[in-house]
Order: sequence, then C-alpha cells, then structure tokens
Amino acid sequence: MAVALVVVAAGVSLGLWAASGGDGGSTGSQARSSQGATAAAPPDQAPEAAPTPSPTRSYPLSEAPRTIPAVRDHEPARGPGWQPGKGNRVVVDDPALADEGRLVAAELGMAYAGDKDDRKTGDLRLALNGDKGANPESYTMTVRGGRVEIAGPSDAGVFYGTRTLKQETHDGGTAPEGVVKDEPAKPQRGFMLDIARKNFTAGWIEDRVRELGDLKFNQLGLHFSDDQGFRIESSSHPEIVSQQHLTKAQVRKIIDLARSRHITIVPEIDSPGHLGAVLDAHPDLQLRSAQGSAVQGAIDISKAESAEIVDDLLNEYADLFPGGPWHLGGDEYQALTRSNPEASFPQLAAAARERYGSGATVADLTTGWLNDRADTVRKHQRVPRAWNDGFFRGTSVQAAKDIQVAYWTGKEIGARPPLEYLEAGRKVINYNDEFLYYVLGEPQTFVYPTGQRIYEQWTPRVLRGTAAVPARYDGQILGGSFAVWCDLANSQTEDEVAAGIRMPLRATVQKLWDPDRPEMSWAEFRALADRLG
Repeated sequence: MAVALVVVAAGVSLGLWAASGGDGGSTGSQARSSQGATAAAPPDQAPEAAPTPSPTRSYPLSEAPRTIPAVRDHEPARGPGWQPGKGNRVVVDDPALADEGRLVAAELGMAYAGDKDDRKTGDLRLALNGDKGANPESYTMTVRGGRVEIAGPSDAGVFYGTRTLKQETHDGGTAPEGVVKDEPAKPQRGFMLDIARKNFTAGWIEDRVRELGDLKFNQLGLHFSDDQGFRIESSSHPEIVSQQHLTKAQVRKIIDLARSRHITIVPEIDSPGHLGAVLDAHPDLQLRSAQGSAVQGAIDISKAESAEIVDDLLNEYADLFPGGPWHLGGDEYQALTRSNPEASFPQLAAAARERYGSGATVADLTTGWLNDRADTVRKHQRVPRAWNDGFFRGTSVQAAKDIQVAYWTGKEIGARPPLEYLEAGRKVINYNDEFLYYVLGEPQTFVYPTGQRIYEQWTPRVLRGTAAVPARYDGQILGGSFAVWCDLANSQTEDEVAAGIRMPLRATVQKLWDPDRPEMSWAEFRALADRLG
C-alpha cells in the first residue's frame, strides 16, 4: 500500500494517509505521537493507545451507473467519482465535437472552453479516438483523477456518452469512478408518430425529440399522409394539405433539433393505399371497381397521373428531409382485399397484362408500383422500406431486394411469416404490433402496450406474436420502432399520449440497446425512470 507522510498544521505531528487500494479500514500502521518520537513503555506498563489515524482516502469499488438504457460494461475503480461544477470546463480535442460540447455544457451548467490540450481538475473532455473498426455509435467514458473523458469513433458515439453522463449526474448524482464501454446492439432504434390522422403541434414533437435523444433513440418516423390528413406544407401540391399542418419552417426546426441529437427523421408518404387526403383533391385518381364504387384511400395505379402526383411529393420532400431511410408504405391496398381483384378491377388487370405479360395479376402491378416509388427515392440516395403486407407471395414481379421490410403484422390476407423475408435475405425492422403499437382508442383487437411487457417479453427477434426467430437471423434485423397510430384521434390528448408512451419507449430502447435479459427487475427499472424524470 502506498503511504504518504502528512505534516499537520503545527508542523510537528506526522500521520499516515492511505492513498490507494484500501477498503476504508485501518492502514495497519499507527500514527506517531507528537514530537516525532515514541518513548518505550516500561516493561510493567502497557503502551498508550495510538492516536486515531488520519482520515482514510480510499474508496470502495465503484458500482456500475444506473441509466436507461443500461450501459453494456463498466470496469469499477476506487475513487470519488465526478460531479459537474460551475467552474469546470467542457473541452474537446476536435472542432467536430463542438455541438456536442456546447450542448452538454449547457445541460450540466459548465463552461464550454472549446478545443484545448491542457487538462484541469473537473474537466469533461470529449474526444474522437480514431477507431474506424469500432461500432460508430460506441463510446468509452473514463472517470478518473477528478476528470471525465468520453471518447468514440464518431460524434454520435460521443453524444451517447454525454447522455450517459447526463443521467448519472441527474439531480446531484455522481458519475462513478471507472470505465464505461458501451455500444448499441441494433443500429436502428426508432419511434414512429402518426401525424396524419391526428395533428400534433411542433412543440410537442420537439419535446419528443429531446426525450428520444436522451434515451439514445436514433430515428423518428413521421407518417404525415393518410386518409384523414396531409400534415406538411406542400409547394408542388398545396391543394392536398390539411388546414392543420406543419409549415416547412417548423419541420426544418424539428429536423435541426433532431440532427443535434443524432436522430434521423424517416418520412412516410404511404401509397398506393392510405391516400385519402390526396384523393379528396383529386377524385379522378381514386380507384373504382367495375361497378363504379370508389375504394377508400386507394389510388388507381393504372393511371399515369397517379404515379406523377405521388412522385411529385416524394421528390419534394426528399429535398426537405435529410438522411437515408425512406418509408414508402405499401400496405393495405384495398384492391387486393377482394376475392378476385382482376374481376373487381378490370382496369388494373389490363394494366398488369400490358406491362408484365398475359399472366400478370393486380398483385404484380402493385409490386411494380412499389418498385417504381423505390426508384424515385433511390435517386435521392435513400434506402426504401415498406410494410410487410406490401410484399406478396407468388407474384411474377418481385419487390426490389434493397427494399427493407417494416414487419408489423401477421394478420393480413395471405400473411407471410417473418422467416419468409429473412430466408430471402431481406433486412427487417421490427414494428411488432402485439408489443410496439400504441393505437389511440384501442380499435379492433389493439390494446395499449405496457412497458413491462416489452421489458420482460420482447426482443428484436420477436417479430410476430411472442416467439423469437432463430438467432442466426439476428444480423438481418436492423432494429425496431415503437409506433403511435391515431386511428381514433380524439381518444387521447397530446399530454395523455406522452404519458402513455413514456415507459414503453424506455423499455423499447433498453431492449434495442441490449436485448439480453435486463439485470434490473421491472420495478427497479420503473423506479429508475421515475428518478431520472
């Protein structure tokens, strides 16, 4: 054990100060009496009791931080830990981390000092470690010697380290001494919001972005077109926009906020179904049966003008929304719910045969529509995704291989189990409607999901029902998304929605960050969430 001599204020007494490695008990050596010497006690007299040693400076081994999501690994150490102080600095080793540095400095009440090489007690240093082979969202956080360093291969990883530190020091807490090594299991950790059926204010969405960022989500899906409304300002087709909508200026502000939290917004203009708001302004494009009856929300994909208007919108909003993923929808095209789509919609059958040959079906034409819309967004360097019921079995036309599957249900007509998509080599995102669908008003068989059920029973491999797909397909499952759908829009207020999804969001991200069985019980997890706010 390292021992240091301490000179007491009078300058004459010496003591022993345990510097490291102890457990808080006696050092094994006793401090000497004053005058720097101890007289030998007479043989018939017991020696005087030694004075109490100077206060020990050893600490018990630190415990892993309690955060949501939980960190993957913590190497404990002995030390006091770290708390932010008003006189302390946030410094960076690369100007690319300035945004992360300024944000965490403001959150922790510290001063942002910029790019500095010197090191001071109390510093929080953010660094890029140049580890190009590591998970880009990984980070290492070292608490040692009265300082903290968060390092990662990218600014995203460093940002997630600051989220861990923010939670550790919440409400006067202390970041424990030691080293955190952390990374997510899944690269896509999403929350999807249906703003088409229910108008959500820009401020409410911004609050959710801040919440998602602190929880290490990295995607926000916006479903902004459906039968009930089209909710974002349009320059190409202003006639389709609902009275209550977001302006592009408001959307840009949301995008900027999301970018600062390393969240990508995934837009969705669903087609060829769920286009009621567009068709209200263009009734000539609505699908009609052989008997002349209009089909709710369905556009007539045999008409060239139908493709033109949808592509106009895709091209317009590709300029508004940055990022990679783009959701094309593709689900619930009502023409395919008829027992004989070719007889019910002869114009679709004729268009299918003209384009794909004599044996082509309405399902082939619908698949071709999806592929064409994928071509449109691909020109903007976007990665297309579609709902699983937009993919069909037994068609001569196959959906493009790069269209990712947003798997939400196994209840559609001709339902295909998740293994069919995985065995075909497709990438899948988990939207399992039995765990991750929060449907306002609980229509049909939906019930509001609970955080506890997600926390205890769901993993990213549970794509349908409650059974997990084999582990060998885990790499094809890119992640998952919790979804709010507003089928009965007035069933809950914005505040009620925020309260209702609070614990499900936390449980979802815990299992996307680390799908293994959590160490904390549900009661402990909920108590932690309540403490962190």
